[in-house]
Amino acid sequence: MIPPEHESNPNATAGHPTEAQNGEDDVLDFADLFRRLLRGIPQTLGLALLGLAAGALISLALSRSLPVSTSARMVFSFTGIEKGQYPDKSKFQSDDLRAPGLIAEALSRQKLDSSEEFQSRIRGALTIEGLIPPNVVRERDRLRTNGQALPPYLPDEFLVTLTLPRQFNLTARQRNQLIDDIVSAYREKFLRTYGRLPVGFGNAFDALKGADYFEYELVLNAEIQQVISYIKDELDNARSFRSQTTNLSFGDLLDKASLFAQIRLNETLGLIRQNGISNNRALALVKMDYYLQTLEDQEAKALEEEKVVQGLLAKAQERSEGYVLGVKSQAVQNRPETPILDQGLIDSLLANDAYGFLVRQALNTGLNVKKIQAEKAMLVERRKIIQGFSDGPAASNAAAIADVEKSLARLKLAYSELIADIRKTSEDFERQRFADAVVLSMQARTEGIYRAPMVAAAVGGLLGFLTGAGLSLMGIFVARKVR
Repeated sequence: MIPPEHESNPNATAGHPTEAQNGEDDVLDFADLFRRLLRGIPQTLGLALLGLAAGALISLALSRSLPVSTSARMVFSFTGIEKGQYPDKSKFQSDDLRAPGLIAEALSRQKLDSSEEFQSRIRGALTIEGLIPPNVVRERDRLRTNGQALPPYLPDEFLVTLTLPRQFNLTARQRNQLIDDIVSAYREKFLRTYGRLPVGFGNAFDALKGADYFEYELVLNAEIQQVISYIKDELDNARSFRSQTTNLSFGDLLDKASLFAQIRLNETLGLIRQNGISNNRALALVKMDYYLQTLEDQEAKALEEEKVVQGLLAKAQERSEGYVLGVKSQAVQNRPETPILDQGLIDSLLANDAYGFLVRQALNTGLNVKKIQAEKAMLVERRKIIQGFSDGPAASNAAAIADVEKSLARLKLAYSELIADIRKTSEDFERQRFADAVVLSMQARTEGIYRAPMVAAAVGGLLGFLTGAGLSLMGIFVARKVR
């Protein structure tokens, strides 16, 4: 009798083994697979070489139309970059590197086409991207996982990339040099803006052209105070600095400015006040009256501001809340490293901060009122002096005017020397201070013409090798038919 499985299986004959007899064939025969691979080595190598050659040829054919990138890295390191600010507190933008003026300057240095169309193509092909270190990414991921607020991150290193077609009429060397020139132009602009004194610094005598003699005291006294204040600020930043150009430190400049005020400035202003010299005393009194009226208006406004601030400060003092130290809540926390602040603590901190703000505002408004009142008192005194001379026997004294003119000439010479020393010393310090403000951390590099074909050849060769190996494993072999 034929078993049921044999009745349902037409292949269960003497020449065809049954399914039960072929059970062992379901297991992979690695020896057989290895023999197939060995047998297919020629076709595998042939297909690999064919894919390699095809990938290289296709890439070379397309390389003329594919874009090519020229990249460089630059680092910003100056005070304020961590807050996204320039040294003068203005907003920092990495896109400033693509300013039309910088592009035009870089093109002119290489004597390239400086038309607006060409500049627009260069600006459109230039990109600036911030680089974030891996450790910063990991730290921010940890904070995000802990449920904490992520502080804003402002990168200080940027990738500058110029992407243009290979057939664009710029060689690889010109592209590299173009990025270097753009960064160099940006660095020079930065130093001109933040590494030098303002153009208007030290131009007091230019502002006094055509002015009356009594106005010299107003302008020059304010000027010397600004100069001394500037030197003191620089002295706080660089106490040990000494200029290589002038061989002066900021301490030496402060002594020189003080001697200038005591000797030269006091001499000239003393002669003007003692003799009551004026080109037109009536016009001088009109100017002083108008200035006094302006000061009175400023004083009234400052007094109102002081009154408002003092009122708010008095209301804040009525509250008896003191400073509260932040403590961690005793509530159950899923993550003990994450502090929890209650609403009362937050309200107390805000109240204390507001009180401190009002105290600072009260101090500023009070000082502003006293400053205006002091300036007003000085102007009233000068007006009395001018008016006293105008009421007396008022013939003009040629000898006194000649003495004042000689003193003014000596004053102007000493002032020019002082400002020149300050300017040179300050420029040396700022040049040293901002020496590393804008630096290329990686020189510009352009992708070589052989890189893309090599990658394409490697990919084509790998695909050909895998195709040949797959055909061999399937038992398909490409061979010449033997007759």
